[in-house]
Amino acid sequence: MMKLEISGLSFSYGERQVLEDISFGVAEGEFVSLLGPSGCGKSTVLKLLTGILSPDRGRILVDGKDIREVSRHALRSSFGMVLQDTWIKSGTVRDNICFGKPDATDEEIICAAKEARSWEFIRRLPKGLDTVLHEDSISQGQKQLLCITRVMLCLPPMLILDEATSSIDTRTESIVQKGMDNLMKGRTVFVIAHRLSTIRNSNAIIVLDHGRIIERGD
Repeated sequence: MMKLEISGLSFSYGERQVLEDISFGVAEGEFVSLLGPSGCGKSTVLKLLTGILSPDRGRILVDGKDIREVSRHALRSSFGMVLQDTWIKSGTVRDNICFGKPDATDEEIICAAKEARSWEFIRRLPKGLDTVLHEDSISQGQKQLLCITRVMLCLPPMLILDEATSSIDTRTESIVQKGMDNLMKGRTVFVIAHRLSTIRNSNAIIVLDHGRIIERGD
């Protein structure tokens, strides 16, 4: 587990100010949700956390160390991400699960799949883990479950869930949510979501509007 501190964070895309003087702390193992209208800066915060973007001003500390002093590989390996637009590559189910941990055994993959609630649909595929997948081979919900399985296999200390269940139906969401619940246990978690079911167990909810924090609570 890791703790984070965001202090005086500001960022702009050219002349458009996206974040202005954002500050908040996240304790080890805390579940934090970022809410707000489209364009308020939620996804930008997460891109700054993972080093995809660099702040104009302010600092992001992970366990007391500025992320600018950490290698990009080390920073990225600290985070697991489950995003709204989940993707798969052409290859077997095994390939799609273990590219973050290529030396994983089948036993480890199956264990991660059971924890992520994906094993039920994987074992019903024509060749199980050896089934070759293409972009349209499986449903969006199954893609999400595979993504959760990838992250479960690597067990990073921090998670980012960005609208992870927004494009699937409510019934499938309940299955995916169980997988995510297992994934989140004992980890520091950042969530962007609109559905109450995703955020109701948050330790902290931070509301952004026009690049500023306007409310925080639980």
